[in-house]
Amino acid sequence: MSDTTTGRREPTLPDGWELVCGLEVHVELSTATKLFCGCPNEFGAEPNTNVCPTCLGLPGSLPVMNGAAVTSAMRLGRALDCRVQPSVMARKNYFYPDMPKDFQTSQYDQPTNEDGHLDLPDGTTIRVERAHIEEDTGKSTHVGGDGRITSAEYSLIDYNRAGVPLLEIVSHPDIRTAEEAKAYVAELRGIVLALDVSDARMEEGSMRVDANVSVRPVGSDELRTRCEIKNINSLSSLGRAIVHEANRHVDLWTTGERPLQETRHWDEEAGRTRSGRSKEDAEDYRYFPEPDLTPLQPSEVDLEAVDASIPELPAQTRARLADVAGVTPPEVGLIVDRGQASFALDAIDSGADAGRVLVHLTNNLADGVGEMSSSAFAGLVAMEVGGELSSTQTKEVLADMVATGRDAPVVAAEKGFEAMDTSELEGLLDGLIADHPGEWERFSTGDEGDAKKMAGFFTGQIMKATRGQADGKVVAQLLNSRK
Repeated sequence: MSDTTTGRREPTLPDGWELVCGLEVHVELSTATKLFCGCPNEFGAEPNTNVCPTCLGLPGSLPVMNGAAVTSAMRLGRALDCRVQPSVMARKNYFYPDMPKDFQTSQYDQPTNEDGHLDLPDGTTIRVERAHIEEDTGKSTHVGGDGRITSAEYSLIDYNRAGVPLLEIVSHPDIRTAEEAKAYVAELRGIVLALDVSDARMEEGSMRVDANVSVRPVGSDELRTRCEIKNINSLSSLGRAIVHEANRHVDLWTTGERPLQETRHWDEEAGRTRSGRSKEDAEDYRYFPEPDLTPLQPSEVDLEAVDASIPELPAQTRARLADVAGVTPPEVGLIVDRGQASFALDAIDSGADAGRVLVHLTNNLADGVGEMSSSAFAGLVAMEVGGELSSTQTKEVLADMVATGRDAPVVAAEKGFEAMDTSELEGLLDGLIADHPGEWERFSTGDEGDAKKMAGFFTGQIMKATRGQADGKVVAQLLNSRK
């Protein structure tokens, strides 16, 4: 994919301007222990309890590489179609107030994964430059003021997170809209969860996003000065931050100024980014190979085992469910994202109407299927499609089945739901026509809009008279047959 794109523009930008955005996504790997020591890798422990001489950077301590973290990194690299290669750990030197040894062990010019890509559900391809292994830093809490260090009364440091294994996935600057950025992170999160290499909980910080934002005139292929928005922890914040920052750049360029290359922080409450610090280039970090760790050399056997361990990924699941249901992959995206694809496929395989399965899962089962089995769900759908239950009755039975796991016929019988005889509905309709001759005239001879309104009126009256037990499809058929 070339860097120049057409037909994809951030709609909030003024005419003539284009967003250029790349993302750095940090994923904490869910290994049992930290990257270079045996301390537990867990969220929420009492501050400074999961620490040892190695992750505290004490003199004489030496790192030992966590093999499970390397395997997880290779699996995610393969899932992103990266080239998995021999790699070297490096020291990244910078003043880290929450990193006691004052450098981060990361990867620089020889990362584990390079040159991959991620396909969005709409078919857009975003290139992945690299996905490299590194350790996380500790966590600083600035007490007082606005929560930033500049206004704090004092700061507290928790080293529990120091040394937790991370994989940093760096995209090329191929993203052209805020919605693409959100779709990229959502798709990446789905892959991470499918691989089970992280819980990817953005609200807990186990998946964090930095957005590199710049703008340029439409038609240009230049890469102008970028700003990096740090540590965004939700998709909605990511979209708003990118839109704000891109428009800030346009305002600067159009008034004869230019952005400074810097890191910035998203202020959710104010709806704007705020300046952090000037942004370093790679040479400022004085990278050099980590002398206490040997290079990582994956063998062909290692790579074959990694490839064999990769499960079906979200894009493949969408394609499979869409093919079975006779729809397009985007139409089942929400069901796949919720982890309900297997349930849907099992229900369809049990004979349930695919269209009704998708409708119920999308609209009525957002909170999950609870105690209901896929075969019981298929039985409910069969009763609905066969006219034994109205749509209103179906929803009521469905709610009971989710809560109790009982079968649809049992719940329907308990609630007294029985399909109404057509002759009974015809009798009700005869009475309504006699009581509302004007409305019937408008239904029978009025224009399309009037007829539709009156159809709703008569259907509503029948539903009211039957306490929702009438089948709406049967009522519609009766009304149309009388025209």
